[in-house]
Amino acid sequence: MDDVAGDLPHGTRGYQVLAAVVHDAPPTQAALAARLGIDRTVMTYLIDAFEGCGLVERRQDPADRRARRIVATDHGRGVLEAVDARVRQAEAELLGGLAEGERAALRALLERAADAVAHDEDRCAVVARATAPAAG
Repeated sequence: MDDVAGDLPHGTRGYQVLAAVVHDAPPTQAALAARLGIDRTVMTYLIDAFEGCGLVERRQDPADRRARRIVATDHGRGVLEAVDARVRQAEAELLGGLAEGERAALRALLERAADAVAHDEDRCAVVARATAPAAG
C-alpha cells in the first residue's frame, strides 16, 4: 500500500481519507476524523494538504452554516480511481494464490482483527506499529 498510495499526500492514510470522501456522503471534517480514527487536529492538516492539491474542497453545509462538508473534486475522484486500480492490481498479485472465496474470508478476518485492535485509534498507525521491526 505504501508504494501504491505513495504519491498521495500522507500516503496510505491519505488514501483512506480520499476514499472515504469519494465513496460516502460528504462528511464533516469531525465526522471523517471520528470514522477513520484520526485525531481531529491531524485531520485538519490532512484536509489542508488535500485541498492544496485540488483533491477536495470544504463546502458550507446547507443544513448548518457553522459546519463544512469535505467534498471530492473531479480531480480527486480521478486520482482515487487511478490509485484504486493500482490497489486492485497489488491485491491480485499478493493474493493470487488464493481462490476468490478465500480472499473474501481473509479480508473479512483482517478487518475484524483491525477493528478489535484499533478501537478508536488510527488503523494505519496500529498496522505500522505491528509491522515495525523490533528494536534491538
